[in-house]
Amino acid sequence: MNFTCVNNATGALEGFCLIKSVEQKTNAKGQLFLDLTLMDVGGEIGAKFWDYRPEAHGTYSLHELVKVRGTVSVYNGQDQFRVERMRPASEKDSLRMEDFVPSAPAPGEEMLAEIRAVVEGFTDEPLRDLVLSILAEREERLLYWPAAYRLHHAVRGGLLWHTLAILRLARAAAAQYDILNADLLFAGVILHDIDKTTEYEVPATGLATGYTLKGNLVGHLVGGAIYLEQKAKEVELPEETLLLLQHMLISHHGEPEFGAAQRPSFLEAEVLAELDLLDARVNEVHTALQGVKPGEFTSKIWALDNRKFYKPVG
Repeated sequence: MNFTCVNNATGALEGFCLIKSVEQKTNAKGQLFLDLTLMDVGGEIGAKFWDYRPEAHGTYSLHELVKVRGTVSVYNGQDQFRVERMRPASEKDSLRMEDFVPSAPAPGEEMLAEIRAVVEGFTDEPLRDLVLSILAEREERLLYWPAAYRLHHAVRGGLLWHTLAILRLARAAAAQYDILNADLLFAGVILHDIDKTTEYEVPATGLATGYTLKGNLVGHLVGGAIYLEQKAKEVELPEETLLLLQHMLISHHGEPEFGAAQRPSFLEAEVLAELDLLDARVNEVHTALQGVKPGEFTSKIWALDNRKFYKPVG
């Protein structure tokens, strides 16, 4: 475990971390204790707070940031943190959730600003108004939402990270192929996963804990298409433009076996599907390689046909 902690004069470990799980239990003598899992960006560790008394030590909840002090010992072959003192983090501690959970490489505000700047350059005014309106309406969630529950970009801020990566690729494609309708392509890129903001259950950590009822029954492809139809009325978007955008959303997974309701049926939809797949695969391979030494292979990656990927030495 790599806490953001330091050794103090007594040799104890002290620092801030996130409560990933917490349960109040009773030992064989009937004494209360807390059974916890603590985490930061370096990993996680099991922890015990023995002789726990709520009236004296306070109460703690899931996904809460806390400051802990204690010692690490080995129990059944695994490190275990013995908590001696613990308190909730406060505003004075000036903590950022990004320092405690896997997160996108840039702040949400910065990524969203770059996306908005592209939209401001649209020549199609109704399309520009539509996208800006949706970004404003979903901004609070977009700033920290993940792009997935378990697969690619499943980190805090992962949805904007994934969206911005595809947008950058799409801008390069539009510069190379002048036959593309750039405004339509960029709008489709920005909105293709917009309804993931209602598909997942996401606490303050920015890491998905499961699917919502809507996510399970409708999903973000169809849910996004329905949402676009509602928003399009506010900006008087032409009917054909709406249909093209809706098609981009329901077809961007490419093939029915990957969840697409339709296969891409016009050029910009095809480009979106290919760029979406490219960025997802790059992220999945990159993530798998993080725990691999040069000269070794990853484990089989389910999302990539159970292939293993080699990490070059050079």
